[in-house]
Amino acid sequence: DLGAAPGGWSEVAVARTGSTDADPRVVAIDYLDMDPIPGVVVLKKDFLDDDAPDILKAALGGHPAEVVMSDMAAPTTGHRPTDHLRTIHLCEVAADFAESILKPGGHFVAKVFQGGTEGELLANLKRAFTSVHHVKPPASRAESVELYLVAKGFRGRS
Repeated sequence: DLGAAPGGWSEVAVARTGSTDADPRVVAIDYLDMDPIPGVVVLKKDFLDDDAPDILKAALGGHPAEVVMSDMAAPTTGHRPTDHLRTIHLCEVAADFAESILKPGGHFVAKVFQGGTEGELLANLKRAFTSVHHVKPPASRAESVELYLVAKGFRGRS
């Protein structure tokens, strides 16, 4: 769970995976403080730090991930094109990480902002996954530019 604070997605992942403190199956990372969540290994770190991917992989015990979720978004400036580019960058970095850690058949979910520059990201995801869709959750305000990319069926590393 990349950009995990305050922890809502991690809680759902715990419920779906049966993760426990004795057998943790969920790893969360964020530079913001998070309260401990039973069944979640919480890492307080900026995912963009050079060593963050290796720390996450170590927390997974060297096992491939079944799902990589990214709710990361850069702090908004109010300038929509800038906010879009900054969030697309985070999504691209998250997708790169997902492709390095997912097991074949795994899934990737990431927040993006509508804005028109995600073409290359979508093309890369379509090569790496069997299906890629944009999803606008019902809880998202109609006027919000926020939506999620859902990439299913990781083809595996070549």
